Amino acid sequence: MPNFAANLSFLYQDRPFLDRFAAAACDGFRAVEFLFPYEMAAETVAAAARRAGVRIVLFNLPPGDWARGERGLAALVGREKDFDTALARALDYAEILDCPRVHAMAGRVEDGADFATYMANLRRAAAIATERRRALTIEPINTRDIPGYFLNRQDEAHSICRAVGAANLGVQMDLYHCQIVEGDVARKIETFLPGVTHMQIAGVPDRHEPDEGELNYPYLFDLLDRLGYAGWIGCEYRPRGETSAGLGWARGYLGR
Repeated sequence: MPNFAANLSFLYQDRPFLDRFAAAACDGFRAVEFLFPYEMAAETVAAAARRAGVRIVLFNLPPGDWARGERGLAALVGREKDFDTALARALDYAEILDCPRVHAMAGRVEDGADFATYMANLRRAAAIATERRRALTIEPINTRDIPGYFLNRQDEAHSICRAVGAANLGVQMDLYHCQIVEGDVARKIETFLPGVTHMQIAGVPDRHEPDEGELNYPYLFDLLDRLGYAGWIGCEYRPRGETSAGLGWARGYLGR
């Protein structure tokens, strides 16, 4: 049975962020994820999760100057100190939020992304995260949603993880991004699932609920069950309307 986590940066947009934890719990979610928690004190976010009775399972490192278009620091030449600062802040939050893993966004090519820098930063970050008893993910992202994003393909991401060789570094496999960039999603799952430590879903092409579009998600969920995937699947989509009303696709999974 798939384990779904509500992405609170995408879902429940009709209510304040801290109220989304309880809304997700009411809909049957046992876990949540989100993009960035840093506008609020970690203790405040942790308290909201505790009150709702949900686990926080993933969030991103600070991505750099988001307003200026930066989408991560891990691969950016000359920004190593900024990346280390972002990592330290994320790990501090992860400890307070009792979150097992954080996502290190690579950044965009035009901002100076470089393979050697990426590898060196990931090796250093994985070692530091190990000391803090946390895991890291990297995620291939399509260049339609983030033009110029440095990491786009599943094979690239898994090759990087193997080269880094850290037990706490895994791939965050978003099936929405995978379908847009590569297609052949079922075969990609079969090939790469052993290195996947977190998954995400959305309908393709419009990033709405996973009950419309190009992907047959019931088939893919059954495939993941057959292959024994026991990790979390983040629901990182933009609801067509009110979030709870659009959860018909999850009936039977969330106990609705």
